[in-house]
Amino acid sequence: MNQKLGLQLLGEVMQWSDEQARGEFRWLKLMARFRYDGYEDFRAGVRFLERLSVWLQQFKPHHREPAYQFVKNRLVYIGPAEMQLLVERLYPDIIERRLMRAVSAARGIPPYLVWRDSAAVNDLSALRRKSLFMALSDGARIDEFRRANVGVLSNEQIVVATQLDGSKWRDLLKELRKDQGNSATFENVYLIDDFVASGTTLLRFNEEDNSWKGKLIKFRDTLVEAQAALGNTPVIADGAQIHIHHYVASAYAESIIANRVLEMKSSTSVGNWLDRVSFSFGYILPSDLPLTRQSTETFRQIVEEYYDPTLENRHSAVSGVQSMMFGYKECGLPLVFEHNTPNNSLPILWAETTGDSVKGVHAMRPLFRRRQRHSE
Repeated sequence: MNQKLGLQLLGEVMQWSDEQARGEFRWLKLMARFRYDGYEDFRAGVRFLERLSVWLQQFKPHHREPAYQFVKNRLVYIGPAEMQLLVERLYPDIIERRLMRAVSAARGIPPYLVWRDSAAVNDLSALRRKSLFMALSDGARIDEFRRANVGVLSNEQIVVATQLDGSKWRDLLKELRKDQGNSATFENVYLIDDFVASGTTLLRFNEEDNSWKGKLIKFRDTLVEAQAALGNTPVIADGAQIHIHHYVASAYAESIIANRVLEMKSSTSVGNWLDRVSFSFGYILPSDLPLTRQSTETFRQIVEEYYDPTLENRHSAVSGVQSMMFGYKECGLPLVFEHNTPNNSLPILWAETTGDSVKGVHAMRPLFRRRQRHSE
């Protein structure tokens, strides 16, 4: 379907007047060309305008205008340019400033004088090399991070995963000691990921097992296994700082992650390890962005009416909220990334179900079809 036919179909679906259609078509063509057509799940002939037409047709006529306005005015689309900027700014804006503060504290000088002190500059270079960068998921864009810091960071201190075997840890330590001496260990570890909305995947308490779960716990276990595989040779210094960075975070995640760490410290014997963990974020979404059950927006009623409970499963139950009506753990985000739509976003945007006409359950049609990856 070409763009002209797609727009014509949209005008018919929305029953716009000629004047209104002309105004909306200008906006739609602009956004389709420069934003939404770049969504990775779209294919030739089935891009944004076509998907929008199909998506709107699932609603009753009086629901189509508020649904369209929600997409036009509330949808947040994070494209490749925005993500690339967040990747490129990670080292200069967050990592290097943190390293400089550490050097200035050790030298007893203000951070702005580090570059004027040759000994401090050498300390900064050594501390930079003793930093290890690891991807928490395939969304970490670790290859882009590596390319953005060519000549600043070594390839031997950037790895694509946290679950490494003994031979890989041995290689990392060997290369580090070639540069920094036979007793060198990593003093900073940066765990990088693309997005956090509920924090459940990162850290959560499992009541069934009466234990803490998540990527952070798996990484701690990995360090123990690595040291054992190397004959108790430490790869990470005893006081090494563990920094967890997400390029994008919800306002809810920013607050809840810190609270969970405090809860874990008070309920386990690993407090000293958690004292070394810190968090940073490239961009935090506005706190008023989510659509909630308490919202008075018309679109909330649409979300409730066109919901299929078959989206609920054991993974959604892990969050403590079985319903997926407002997304995983009811995060309610009108959010789309160019590579995928997170399950914390409103399912009305990404879900595809068959429905049940006998039970009166609506068959959901996606605007931005989600590729299942994991629970956020």
